[in-house]
Parts: sequence; structure tokens; C-alpha cells
Amino acid sequence: MSERMESSSIESSTVSSMTMMEEDEHPHQFSSISKLHKNGPTTTSVHDLLECPVCTNSMYPPIHQCHNGHTLCSTCKTRVHNRCPTCRQELGDIRCLALEKIAESLELPCRYISLGCPEIFPYYSKLKHEAICNYRPYNCPYAGSDCSVVGDIPCLVAHLRDDHRVDMHSGCTFNHRYVKSNPMEVENATWMLTVFHCFGQYFCLHFEAFQLGMAPVYMAFLRFMGDEREARNYSYSLEVGGNGRKLTFEGSPRSIRDSHKKVRDSHDGLIIYRNMALFFSGGDRKELKLRVTGRIWKEQQNPEGGVCIPNLCS
Repeated sequence: MSERMESSSIESSTVSSMTMMEEDEHPHQFSSISKLHKNGPTTTSVHDLLECPVCTNSMYPPIHQCHNGHTLCSTCKTRVHNRCPTCRQELGDIRCLALEKIAESLELPCRYISLGCPEIFPYYSKLKHEAICNYRPYNCPYAGSDCSVVGDIPCLVAHLRDDHRVDMHSGCTFNHRYVKSNPMEVENATWMLTVFHCFGQYFCLHFEAFQLGMAPVYMAFLRFMGDEREARNYSYSLEVGGNGRKLTFEGSPRSIRDSHKKVRDSHDGLIIYRNMALFFSGGDRKELKLRVTGRIWKEQQNPEGGVCIPNLCS
């Protein structure tokens, strides 16, 4: 089986190859919270006391201790089979209430302070904030491989370009041709990711084949490389057609905070059933030849009427 994708921008033409990969997505997270460095030795010592010796994450109630006073978090208590990892004594069910009380008095910066977050929180509120912090790193948006890379947007753009060697384009209009030699075989697979740079932002165009219930389909959708709040400032359209017919889709790109699988399973994009895709392809219906065109624009607020008006790039 051979597949290829020909892509061309409206202003300049390029042809690139397509690879098809089995879909295998795994979310990845940081395994530990970085230690905080303060000028005073007391704050540093307290934070060290609140660090679990097994997983090195900060501990939250219930904090357990053995008879000799060694502490660990509740998650790791089950991992060590109720044996203290420091002295090997039986742990029992002793709570370290004193350490829990000390933690209540602390105010600490977000773990993503090095990425730009200026917030300071009470110890027990910090974890909840960090789960939704706008400065937290993004997972690599590349679909079809087990990639554990996380980072900010400039880091991920360089990673996609240098490591995954994705197609990189500038401009807010696109014209791609997707070709599949045996369209009767539809499995969970994805074509090579394309990254667009426009309005000073980056967008990922996905195209793939999968089973929707019992029906084989193709799907194209766009993801924004940034958070959900920023993504709502942009819109995009996709169009596919042939033989005097066409399908269109218009919406806002989803943030890469939402996993590739989550977006696909929500069907938030242009979905083409196989029979319709072969109709668009023309010919003897033995080869898929879909041309997907689209554009991206930024919604701007009209200062007079308060209405959003599209800002199209040239």
C-alpha cells in the first residue's frame, strides 16, 4: 500500500511526501515538582521536609510517618507495601499532623515560575492551580507516535521541525491533496502533520482515517498551539469537493491542551465518509484523491458595534 500527500500554499507551491502511522497516543506529565530555592534556610528546610522521599513530589494530607518519624505521601505508602523506605520498619496508620499543620502556614510560588507564572499560593491551593496553570508546559501535538516531549510553544515548534520533520508553512491559506492507493482499507492512521505560521501563532493541521461506528471515514481538523482562551480568537474553514459537489466546515481551532484523540473522538472537524470521498476523487474510485483547501483568520472586536469581524491575512 502506498500513500502520499501533495500540499501547496495559495502563494507558493510545494510538494511533500506523506507517511502513515499507527495511532498510539500517550499523555505525559512531569513526574516531580522542582525544589524551590529561597534565601532563608528555614523555608528551604521546610520544603525539603514536605518532599516525599520516594516520588520526590510535594506531600499533601494525609501525610504518613513510621514509628521513627520518617514520612512519605499516601500514594507511595501503598507502593512500599506498608514498609518505611528509610528504616524498613512497619508504617502502620500514623498521621504526621504536625507537618500537615506546618504546610498550612506556607505560601509558595507556582512550580512553573521559571516559565513565567508570577502567582503565589497557600501550600494546599498550589496543586490545584498548577493543574490548570496557563504557563504549564504543552505536550507534543504530533499524532501517531509515542512522544514524551513537553515544553513551551517555541520549544515544541523546533521539536516538530527538527525531530518529527513535519511540513512547515507560512500563511493563512492552504491547499492540500491527500492520496491513498487502496481506499478500501481504512484503519486508525494519520497522515503527516502540517504546521502553519500566521498571525504570529502556530496551527497544526491533522488528516486521518478511522472507523466511525461501522462507517469508514476521513477527517481533517485544526489545532491551535496555545491555550483555549487564545484559540477562541481564531477561526478556520475547510472545504473538500469534486464532481460539482463540496463539503465545508467552519469553526474555532481546538487548543493542543486537548489531546489529538479527544478532538478526533469529539468529531470536531471536517468528516468525509469513504463513499463521498471516492465520489469526490472521481475516476474509477480505486484511488483516493482528496483536495482539502482552507483558511485561518483572526476575529477582531469592532470598537463601534462590539461585533467580531474577521481579519484576513493577505
